[in-house]
Amino acid sequence: MKLYNTLTRKKEEFVPLQEGKVSMYVCGPTVYNLIHIGNARPMIVFDTARRYMEYKGYQVNYVSNFTDVDDKIIAKSIEEGIPADQVSARYIEECKKDMEAMNVRPATVHPQATQEIQGMIDMIRTLEEKGYAYNVNGTVYFRTRKFQEYGKLSHKNLDDLRSGNRALQVTGEDQKEDPLDFVLWKPKKEGEPFWHAPWSDGRPGWHIECSEMAKKYLGEEIDIHAGGEDLIFPHHENEIAQSECCNGKPFARYWLHNAFLNIDNRKMSKSLGNFFTVREIGEKYDLQVLRFFMLSAHYRSPLNFSAEIMESSRNALERILTAAERLKELEQSAAGEKLLEGEQEKLQEMKAFREKFEEAMEDDLNTADAISAVFELVKFANTEAVPEGSREFAAALGKELSELCGILGLKTERKTEVLDQEIEEMIRQRQEARKAKDFARADAIRNELLEKGIILEDTREGVKWKRA
Repeated sequence: MKLYNTLTRKKEEFVPLQEGKVSMYVCGPTVYNLIHIGNARPMIVFDTARRYMEYKGYQVNYVSNFTDVDDKIIAKSIEEGIPADQVSARYIEECKKDMEAMNVRPATVHPQATQEIQGMIDMIRTLEEKGYAYNVNGTVYFRTRKFQEYGKLSHKNLDDLRSGNRALQVTGEDQKEDPLDFVLWKPKKEGEPFWHAPWSDGRPGWHIECSEMAKKYLGEEIDIHAGGEDLIFPHHENEIAQSECCNGKPFARYWLHNAFLNIDNRKMSKSLGNFFTVREIGEKYDLQVLRFFMLSAHYRSPLNFSAEIMESSRNALERILTAAERLKELEQSAAGEKLLEGEQEKLQEMKAFREKFEEAMEDDLNTADAISAVFELVKFANTEAVPEGSREFAAALGKELSELCGILGLKTERKTEVLDQEIEEMIRQRQEARKAKDFARADAIRNELLEKGIILEDTREGVKWKRA
């Protein structure tokens, strides 16, 4: 398998530190609100990477954190007049609900920053003892220039950063040895949560949190570190500096980053009024549609979200679900039981789609091409599986479609949706009208249901329905 490594700027053959095992850390959300669809992209993309690696036989230790102490969480707690830990606990639970709805599997461990403070303090002390950190009035800074390789992930030059990047020059700069030094520990402000530490009562800087959690749950050197491309600098760059200076070894061998998500070709922001939470999208679409949309482009390509593209994704996913449903019906009703003459050869032909699927995923997790292979299988199944064929053949095609979609985290079974009583009653009345041969009444009810967005289909197994 080849992965594009941000560190080296090229595709490299993936070779784990331990044969058959993968250690993977993915930066999770800051939990001060419902997650937005920008948060959803890395969740879906790297969940899919994990699923594929497990399909290939790797044992994956997948760690994704919750940042549950942060300025935004504190601001929310002040706004609502409740403790910060209540804010974060609420939104961790809401995030888990959204992840489940997107079919994102829980991580092996979901560490929370506030539960790992002692490890962060120990890490900062080690950096201080090694001369990489210094304390000024209770604030501890990292000596950026002391780490000779600083900038190797983002490919930025320290001198250029100093002259050109004012964003790094934060408050308190006058007390720092160098404007580019960043905070490892900061003293508390009035009303903020805090922890006791040798330097001051306060809380850790953001970057040290991930360094410590990755180290604790995966080890000093890990296989894969992943996240959105907005984290490359300064977050991931600073993680590398802290971890490598503290542990004396390379931090992560492969760095994977997904590209940005735009809304109607513009950057998502609250000020532009184009900010969507996953929960809001879930009110309009099954979140399997959102997952399909996210995987329909390569993870390193910018992705544009729009109502038109979501409708297109819904229709495309519907083709897969319809094919899977038809195969299930044929598995019950096809003429023959065992494989008929010629069907064994067809099953050999079917293997080509899995080969194409794997080839795409082996090439830097190209989910777009993997989905294309799934649609080739759908077309093949729609053509070759027929009522005159065998149930065994339909079952084999259905199993293949389900397995390939499962690797992508796409479910091939429709959600069983309960209709409200009024619509159930209308369908019952239509059935009664048909039995009484009152076809005008039956057609009138069908049209009335269509206006409500319910499409009826009369089959040998009875009446089926779906939403328009």
